[in-house]
Formats: sequence, C-alpha cells, structure tokens
Amino acid sequence: MSAPQLGLRANLGQFALLVVLNAFVGAMVGLERTVLPLLGEQEFGLSSKTAITSFIVSFGVTKAVLNLVAARVSERVGRKPLLVVGWLFALPVPFLIIHASAWWWIDLANVLLGVNQALAWSMTVIMKVDLVGPRRRGLALGLNEFAGYFAVGVTSWVTGYIAAHYALRPQPFYLGIVIALGGLALSLLFARETLGHVRLEASGLAAAAPARPPSLGHVFFLTSIGNASLFAACQAGLVNSRPMPTWRGATIGHAGSSQPRTG
Repeated sequence: MSAPQLGLRANLGQFALLVVLNAFVGAMVGLERTVLPLLGEQEFGLSSKTAITSFIVSFGVTKAVLNLVAARVSERVGRKPLLVVGWLFALPVPFLIIHASAWWWIDLANVLLGVNQALAWSMTVIMKVDLVGPRRRGLALGLNEFAGYFAVGVTSWVTGYIAAHYALRPQPFYLGIVIALGGLALSLLFARETLGHVRLEASGLAAAAPARPPSLGHVFFLTSIGNASLFAACQAGLVNSRPMPTWRGATIGHAGSSQPRTG
C-alpha cells in the first residue's frame, strides 16, 4: 500500500466513494420520510401526531448520543470499522418496518437507523476531512452534506411514488434492503482506513499541538455553552437536521388509490 498523501486530487477515488456512501446513508433516512407517518395512521390506527412522530425522537436521541462519542472512538479503533458497524445496524431496518406488528417495532427500527446515521454519516465526514487535509475541508463538508440530503429528497419522492402506486409496505422498503446491502459491501470491500492521513497532517502540526488533547467533557462544554458560535451551530443543527415530516393534503391508499383528506 502506498504512503498516504493529503489532498483531493491524490485521493479522488476514495473521496468519490465516500460521497456515494454518504448518499446511501441519506437514502436510508429518505425511505421513511413520506411513508411512516401514513403507515402510523392507516395501518396502526394512531391518531396522535405525537405518537406517530415518536420514530423521530427515537432516531434523534440515539444519533445525538452516539455522535458525541463516535469521533473519539474512531481515533482508537479506526474510521473504517465504525463505518462498517454503522451499516451492519442498517441491515435490519427495512425488515423491521416491513414486518412490524406494533408501532414500537418502528421506533426500534429508528433506534438502529440512528446508530447507522451517527456512525456511517459521521465517519464519511471525518474520512473526507482526513483525506483532503486542511485546505479543502469546507469543500469536503459541502459535498458530503449535498450528497446526503439530495439522497434524502430523492428517496423520499421515490418511496412516496411507490407507495402511491402499490402499497405503504412492503414495496417502498425493498429499496432499503438494496441500499443497506450496497452500503455495507462498499464500506467493507472498497473503503480504506484514513487514520494514516490524519496522522500525517498531525505530524506537521506537532509543535503547535497541546500537550494533552481536550477531554470529552471539555469538548461537550465548549460546543454546548462555552462558545457562542459553536452553541449557535449546534442549536441550528438540532433544529434543522431532522425536520418534521408533513403528510397533510392527501392520504396514500393501497393499490394506487389516493384519497383527499378532509377536516
């Protein structure tokens, strides 16, 4: 294996692969945006919007907690192992939704999806930053977010279309099986570890580095209330990264029927 080099051009193949992988991660979220609220109303008889959207809470809490520790753990075990583990947690998600007999199955599926997002999305971000070095971090993050959220939108539209022409399940979630298997295969077979790249960058900054890295508690304090700019960024991310799905206007029925909502 050749020695690691920093820069977008030197790592273009791996960088492009990570962009594709993050699109896959976003697509896993897009699977349920349109369909799950309708599933809660029509198949599980949930009338409370709070109960229906409990899947968002289970997803968000899991993702937030694991995001806090994922980067620190990846410094010890590597980026690729966490990326692969993230995709392993995604595999049961479509099957749980397809075979759910109670709504808590949906909440459980979203706990697993939260793990997938926290590990796989975070690792694609960190690995891109590792590859490109300090000069192209903004570009790396921009392409990462574009790929992920573009995939969320496209998959939301596709699953809504499938549900409108067939049924709320299982057909829309067959796509999820393909995405999860594809993400796992790409991560396992083609993604390469990037710790060597970040160590190469760190070797050139050794003189300016602190004697001891900051503790997790210090990082949490700094990004939550210790720094106004970081606090604003975290607050904006909390509000915007998992917007509430809307399903007013029409109810997708079975076998392609669409019934207008009244009231």
